[in-house]
Amino acid sequence: MKIRVRSSLLAAAITLAASSAFADQYRVVGTGDGMDVLTALGAAYTADNPGSIVVIPPSIGSGGGIAAVGSEKEVLGRIARPLSPTERELGLVATPVFRLSSAIYVHPSVGIAGLTSDQLRDIYAGRIVNWSEVGGNDLRIKVVRREEADSTLLVLRQSMPGWDKLNITERSKMALTTQESIETVRQVRGAIGFGPFTKLLEPETRVLLIDGKHPTSPGYPSAVTVSYIHKNTTVTREALAVIDYARSSKAGALLQAMGAVPVAE
Repeated sequence: MKIRVRSSLLAAAITLAASSAFADQYRVVGTGDGMDVLTALGAAYTADNPGSIVVIPPSIGSGGGIAAVGSEKEVLGRIARPLSPTERELGLVATPVFRLSSAIYVHPSVGIAGLTSDQLRDIYAGRIVNWSEVGGNDLRIKVVRREEADSTLLVLRQSMPGWDKLNITERSKMALTTQESIETVRQVRGAIGFGPFTKLLEPETRVLLIDGKHPTSPGYPSAVTVSYIHKNTTVTREALAVIDYARSSKAGALLQAMGAVPVAE
């Protein structure tokens, strides 16, 4: 209930902010990871700075954000992977804002609360095809995957046991954005997907324990870091204020309330 109330207040804040015809808008383009957290940060900044609106447009991926800011079509971007040396040579500057654990989530119909890391690997490899094989309901497993460049998949390959050389089953649905993955799992019985953890995942999907650990538990291995990016040649004082706000103690409290871990200076 608290999450639904928070979501309603957030939606109201965005609607009220957007109604101001004279407000300056600051678009932050890029990754779909942590969009609900970034939207809440933007709404909080707008509430404290009524003449400004921080807009978090639909995902174009970390690469899309980097291309848009690097080509100077946009002033601010958002990414969920480190900048490469080549991207830094283009003048891009990354400011880490928060970490999000990588969550494994399922449709509530599957009837389980957790998996071992071996079971998870075998599901994504296509060796386990029915939830009854892991103690769940007699229901076919419907795997939702992401493209290889996805930040969460990269982290899973680096940190989740057995994922470094895992060939994901071809009997899976490709989701092109984090939001598409979440919506597919919410709507399709038997579905399983992965993406950044936020508390807003839990009302309509079931976030699984992996080896007995929740994404918020100490020792949970997989996480992504979400950063703002800019170029010193195009960034404005006002845009820098948006970045600074995201690193403030007030923003940190909001991040923690939503299940993210603020990145310290």
